[in-house]
Amino acid sequence: MSSASGYGPSALATPANGVTVFRLLLAPLLVVRITTDGATWWNFVLWVVLAGTDGVDGWIARRHGTTRSGAFLDPLADKVLVLGALFSLVAIGRFWWVPVAVIAVREAAVSLWRVHLGRQGLAVPARRSGKAKTLVQGLAVGCALLPVLDSTLWVADVLLWASVVLALVSGGQYALDGARAGTAMARDGHDT
Repeated sequence: MSSASGYGPSALATPANGVTVFRLLLAPLLVVRITTDGATWWNFVLWVVLAGTDGVDGWIARRHGTTRSGAFLDPLADKVLVLGALFSLVAIGRFWWVPVAVIAVREAAVSLWRVHLGRQGLAVPARRSGKAKTLVQGLAVGCALLPVLDSTLWVADVLLWASVVLALVSGGQYALDGARAGTAMARDGHDT
């Protein structure tokens, strides 16, 4: 099916959304398993599958047409999965709460900023730094769940702190992008 004959922007039941909902539904299972079992091969594989489906649903959406529901569900699933895994790793003492709290505050702030901009008819596209942040967070969680890295636990910690830096940088970039878009809209006389 080509994107010309794909799903309309208001479609809800799409293959891409199906993959995203799969990720959302299995995220609580991963959270419970991490909290009860910690770093196991099962948890590592489950993490890799769930984190890997983020790229799959994006690929499907580009082939069949993106939707407003997918634009909402995909980032929600990402946040539920990543923050759930990070908080679970804090709960078992694997990660320190400070970097995870910084990441969580950044995610909330950027999400609220995007909602605010969306109400004004503005959108802030994803940046490479934001995508890099997501990748590094995923690697940090994956390394923390990998049983063979028990003797080199610092690898996951370094990746977590690197993701904090990327979170702050990309968050600042999103704030500036949104402010610039709002200024341009007001200058063009489209302010509501």
